[in-house]
Amino acid sequence: MTNLQTISSRKQRTAWIFLLPALLLLLLVFGYPIVRAFCLSFFTQNLGTKLEPVFSGFSNYVRMAGDGRFWESFRTTTVFTLSTVFLELLLGLSISLVLNKQFFGRSAVRTIAILPWALPTALIGLAWAWIFNDQFGVVNDILLRVGWIETGINWLGEPTLAMIAVIVADVWKTTPFISILLLAGLQSISPDLYEAHGIDGATPWQSFYQITLPLLMPQILIAMLFRFAQAFGIFDLIAVMTGGGPGGSTEVVSLYIYSTVMRYLDFGYGAALVVVTFLLLIAVVAITSFLLNKSRMKTFY
Repeated sequence: MTNLQTISSRKQRTAWIFLLPALLLLLLVFGYPIVRAFCLSFFTQNLGTKLEPVFSGFSNYVRMAGDGRFWESFRTTTVFTLSTVFLELLLGLSISLVLNKQFFGRSAVRTIAILPWALPTALIGLAWAWIFNDQFGVVNDILLRVGWIETGINWLGEPTLAMIAVIVADVWKTTPFISILLLAGLQSISPDLYEAHGIDGATPWQSFYQITLPLLMPQILIAMLFRFAQAFGIFDLIAVMTGGGPGGSTEVVSLYIYSTVMRYLDFGYGAALVVVTFLLLIAVVAITSFLLNKSRMKTFY
């Protein structure tokens, strides 16, 4: 028993030795900026007026509480995040169920299905901006040809339509990522479970709700975690398509932070915005991790 404990402790020390460089790199790349932003959030530093930071306590956070533009961007970010994550989960699950079936050319279809996610986001944003262009866009051309509209719609010039456009572009871009994650979960489910359930007289819908969804829930929660973090921090797609317009209707938190820091050079207030956004993401990660562990416990027991 002592020998086994010694061997186990040596393996643990060896593992930590190999992990230490990676942990130090992560600490340098991620840890230092977070700590730096947290410290800077208690200072007032605007390069347009003062070069040296001045300690101001919680004044930046008090300012944030009354910042209508921040809360509007937060509302826009929430609407965008919830809409895209819901649609991507729904479409991604449907696509993964299709790709999990046996059919001719399945490998080629799986490869093609992942291509939108592999393309650069900025390039996709530029392409969708042209697709929704009011004069030369494909969407208006199709609607005009089928007779649903008489004149071109200014998709990116109207607040509600602009939000719909960026949601559609993001869903098209990232749904393949969800479908691949869920497809991996579907392939881990034994076909014997469905056969036994079918022998008992269960319909395909009953098998889906009683077998597929419960066993796939861990992968669904992981996909939600990844997509929520990515959607909440969206920047490049909206920056290319609308720039946050029209009239700030598609300005998300990341765009507001970028504008605060890079345009107005208000580093102290921008750091406070970063800290609050980071804490919100941590809260979501904690809740999702709790649900994931709870789902795993139900799966195993």
